[in-house]
Amino acid sequence: MFRAWRAPPLCRARAGAARRWGRAAASEAAAETREDSRYRDTVLLPRSRFPAQLPGRLQPETELETQQKCGFSELYSWQRQRKAKQEFCLHDGPPYANGEPHVGHALNKILKDITNRFHVMRGYKVHYVPGWDCHGLPIELKALSEVKGAENLSPMEIRQRAREFAERAIEKQKSAFIRWGVMADWANCYLTFDPKYEANQLRVFYKMYDKGFIYQDYKPVFWSPSAKTALAEAELEYNEQHVSRSVYVKFPLLKSPPKLSSVIDGSSPASVLVWTTQPWTVPANQAVCYMPDSAYSIVKCKTTGEHFILAADRVESTAAVLDTQFEVISTCKGTDLVEGSCAHPTIPGKVSPLLPANHVTMAKGTGLVHTAPAHGMEDYGVASHHQLPTDCLVDESGFFTEAAGPELKNKNVLEEGNEAVIRMLQAAGSLLKEEKYVHSYPYDWRTKKPMIIRASKQWFVNTANVKAAAQDVLKKVKVIPTSAVNRMLEMLDRRTFWCISRQRCWGVPIPVFYQKNTGECLINSETVTDVIKVVEQQGTDAWWTLPIEQLLSKEAVAKAGGRDVSDYVKGQDVLDIWFDSGTSWAHVLEGAEQRADTYLEGKDQLGGWFQSSLLTSVAVRKKAPYKTLVVHGFTLGEKGEKMSKSVGNVVDPDVVINGGEDHTKDPPYGADVLRWWVAESNVFTEVLIGPVVLNAARDDINKLRNTLRFMLGNLEGFNPETDSIPPSEMYIVDQYMLHLLHEYGNKVTDAYKEYEFSKVVRLLQAFCSRNLSNFYFSVIKDRLYCEEAKDPKRRSCQTVLAEALDVVVRSFAPILPHLAEEVFQHIPYKKDSEGVFRTGWINASSAWKKPGIEEAIEGACAMRDSFLGSISGKNALEYEVIIVIEPGLLFELMEALQAEETSTDSQLNEIMMASQTTLLSELPKETPADANITKGTFLINLEGGDICEQSSYKVIARPIAKAKCPRCRKYTSDSSSTPCPRCLNVLAGKGST
Repeated sequence: MFRAWRAPPLCRARAGAARRWGRAAASEAAAETREDSRYRDTVLLPRSRFPAQLPGRLQPETELETQQKCGFSELYSWQRQRKAKQEFCLHDGPPYANGEPHVGHALNKILKDITNRFHVMRGYKVHYVPGWDCHGLPIELKALSEVKGAENLSPMEIRQRAREFAERAIEKQKSAFIRWGVMADWANCYLTFDPKYEANQLRVFYKMYDKGFIYQDYKPVFWSPSAKTALAEAELEYNEQHVSRSVYVKFPLLKSPPKLSSVIDGSSPASVLVWTTQPWTVPANQAVCYMPDSAYSIVKCKTTGEHFILAADRVESTAAVLDTQFEVISTCKGTDLVEGSCAHPTIPGKVSPLLPANHVTMAKGTGLVHTAPAHGMEDYGVASHHQLPTDCLVDESGFFTEAAGPELKNKNVLEEGNEAVIRMLQAAGSLLKEEKYVHSYPYDWRTKKPMIIRASKQWFVNTANVKAAAQDVLKKVKVIPTSAVNRMLEMLDRRTFWCISRQRCWGVPIPVFYQKNTGECLINSETVTDVIKVVEQQGTDAWWTLPIEQLLSKEAVAKAGGRDVSDYVKGQDVLDIWFDSGTSWAHVLEGAEQRADTYLEGKDQLGGWFQSSLLTSVAVRKKAPYKTLVVHGFTLGEKGEKMSKSVGNVVDPDVVINGGEDHTKDPPYGADVLRWWVAESNVFTEVLIGPVVLNAARDDINKLRNTLRFMLGNLEGFNPETDSIPPSEMYIVDQYMLHLLHEYGNKVTDAYKEYEFSKVVRLLQAFCSRNLSNFYFSVIKDRLYCEEAKDPKRRSCQTVLAEALDVVVRSFAPILPHLAEEVFQHIPYKKDSEGVFRTGWINASSAWKKPGIEEAIEGACAMRDSFLGSISGKNALEYEVIIVIEPGLLFELMEALQAEETSTDSQLNEIMMASQTTLLSELPKETPADANITKGTFLINLEGGDICEQSSYKVIARPIAKAKCPRCRKYTSDSSSTPCPRCLNVLAGKGST
C-alpha cells in the first residue's frame, strides 16, 4: 500500500492556524486562574540553559570560548591522523598578501570551510593546505610606498621590504581566517616565497621550456609605463571612460596601385585616409593596411579638391566628421590596392606600403589602418609576414627614445609626446581632424594608470601550442556553475601567448644567463639544476646576492660551447606571479596524481589561477590539476553597488564579528552570522552584503536557536540509550516525523555535494519552521507537558526530538560550526561529548523511511485545516470536532489514528488540536440543520499511482460541553476545579509506564 515519497504540502493556512492557536493559548495562559496555578509545577515544561539569543558581546565571546573548548585548532590534525577510506583534497587558491582581510576573503574562505567540514563529517580525510601569493608588483609598490627615497634602494633592499610587508599581511589574514572558524593546516601553509616552493616552480618552468612551450621573443606586449614592466592580459582592467585624442591623418600616395593608375593619374594630390586613437604611435608607422575583400572608394573632397582613398562603407560618416562632402570618383576592391605605397606623414623620405590584413574592420574609422608593428599585436603579425621592421621608439617609462628624433626625445607618449606628434602632423599638413574619443582602454590593475603596447624582448608561454589540449582536458572537468566552463574555453581560445617575464626584482628569477657580447641566452638542464639546488637551500635571494660563479658552473658553460663563466651575466627578469601561483599544484598536491578534487575561487580566476594552473599542468603532464572547479561571484554592497570607502559602504569582516566603535550602528554579530550570509547567498552570482542583510542573517539564526532550545528543553531527563521508543511502537505522527527527517537528511546531503549551500539553508529553514515549529511542536505539547515523565507516549515524541535535534544540528554544522558545538554542549544526555565534527554526518536510519505514512497524517492535517479555518481566531481546545468520512481508504487511515468513535486522547485528536474528536462514516441523525459543516476532499495516491482514491469528508466544529481542566487546559473535565481523568491519573502516579 505504500508508495514513493512526495513532499507534504504543509500549507500556509495550516501553519497560520497553528500560530493563531498558539497566540490564543498564550492569551489564555496570561489570564490563568489561581486554580490553574495550583498544578503549574506538575506540568513538565521545557528546561534548558541554552540561551535563545546571545546579545551584544556575548555572541563573539561565546564563539571564542567554543573554539577553545571544542578544539577548533586541533580538528584538522585530528582528522588527518584518523583512518579514512577516502581522501578529499580542496586546493587553496592563494590570496594575495598585500592587504587587510576583506569580505571577498570571507566569502571564499568560508565557502571552502563549509565544503571541508562537510567532508570531514562524512568520514573523508580532508587535505587543505592554505597558501598565499607573496610576490609581485602590488606588494612591491605598497612596501616601497612606506619608504622615503625608494627609487634609490638596491634590489635586495626592495626584496627585503617586500618580504616583510607580505609577512605582515599574511599574519593579519591568517588570524582573520582562523577567527572565522576556518579549519586548515595552519602550521604548514604554503607561501610562494618559500625556497622549496620556488625550486618546484623552476622545475616546472624548465620542463615547459624543454618541451618547447616556453620561448623568448621580441614582440609587442602590454606594457605598464607606471610600473615599468610587461603585463599579461589577465593583469589588465579596462576603463570604459578613457579619453583619447583621436586623429584623422592623410598619408600622401607615393605610388599608385597599378590597378588604379587610370583613376589616379597624378593630376590631383591623392592620399589614403587613416584614423587612430593613438597619435603617438604614428612615428613608428611601417605600413597602411586594408581589408582585401572590402570595397574601397576614391573620392574627391569638394572643399579642397584632393583625392582620398577610404572604405566605401565609411565615406559618408567620414565626410560628416570632417565637415565636408566627398564625391565618389570610383569604387574598387581592396585587392586593387596591392603594390601601392604612401609617404610617411612625419618622417621625410620614409615609405609606408599598402598591405592586406584581415584584422581591418569597417565598424569605425576609415577602413584603412595605420600599422605600427612595435605597438600593436595585429600590426606585429603583418610585419612578421612582410618582413617589416619592428623598431620601438619608446622606453620602459613610456618616453620617446633618442631614435624618435630631437622633437620627441624624452617626451611621455601618453602626455606631451602625444601632443608633439599631433603638432608634427599639423605642421606637415597631414592632420585633417582631431577630436576627443571616449572608449574602453586597458589600465594596469595595480597602479590604475593607462597601459601602452610596446615591443620588447620577453619570455612567453606558447599557449597556441597547448590550448587545444587544455580545452580538451577542461571539457572533462566538472564546472559549477556549468555556464562558467564556456567562458573559460572562450578565454583560452583567444589566448595565443602568455607573457611570463616581468621587469621587477620581487619575484622568482627566470633562470637564464646571457652572453655579454651577443645577448644569446644560456639555459639547459645543467644550468637550471645548479640554480635549483641553490634556490632550494637559500631561496631566490641568492640570485641577487651570490656571484655568478656560484650559480653557473664551468661544466655547464663548457657543455653549451662557451669559454668562461665571466662571459655571462644573470638575467634580470622575474616570473609573472600567475606563473608563481599557477604552479602551486607541483608543490602542494600530494601523491603521484597530484590532482585536487576541487579548486574553488571567484570568477576572475577563470582567466587567472584556474587558467594558469591548467596551462602549466597540461603542458608538463597532459592533465588538469583539478577534477572540479567551483566558481563564485564577487561581493557588492546590499544595493548591488561596488564597495567604496568614499561611498562608505565597505563592510569590514572584523567589524561584523566584533562590532564597531558604536555598537548601536555596528553591532557585534559574531562569525556565524558571516558564515550564514555566505551560505544563504546565491554565490554563483554577485553576493550582496550590508546592515540589512546582516540583521536578517542574525534574525534567522535566532529563530533557529529558538527551535533548538525547544528541543533541548524537552529532552531534560531523557536518555536515548534507555528511554528511546522503537519506531514500530511510536505514534504514527512520530513515525511520520522520522520519515520526514530521513528525507530531509538525504536532500541536505545532496545539496552539500553539489555546493548548493543556499539550498541547504532553505531546506533547514523550511524543515525547522514548517515541519517542526509550526506543526510537530504544536501537536505534541500536550504529550510533552502533561503526560507522566516516563509515559511511552511522551518518550515516543522525545525519541523523535532527540533524533531531530541530532539531524538538524549536524545538517547545519558545516555552516554554523560555533552554534553546532554550542548546542552539543547543552544536550543533557551527551556528557564529555567529542562534539559534532568528530562524530560523523547525519545518521538517518533507513528504517525511518515509510513511504505512504504521510497519507494518514496529511489526510488528518487537511481536516485539521478545515476545522481551524472554521473557528478562525478562537481557541481550538474550546471545541469538539466531528469528522465524517465516507467508507473507504481515507476512513481506514483515520481509524488507524483513532480506533474508538469518540476520543479525547487519540492520535487523531492530538493532530486536530481539539479537546475531543469524533470519527463517523455518516452524519449523525441529530445534526442541527444550521450546523456549520465544512466540506472537503482528499486524494490518496499509493503504490506509485496503482492505488488512487479521492474521498470526501465533512468537518463539524461545535463548542464542547465539558469544563476546562485546570492542569492541561483541555476541556475534558467534569468540573473546572478538578483535573480531567488523564491528569488525575498522572497526578496519582498511575500514568502509563
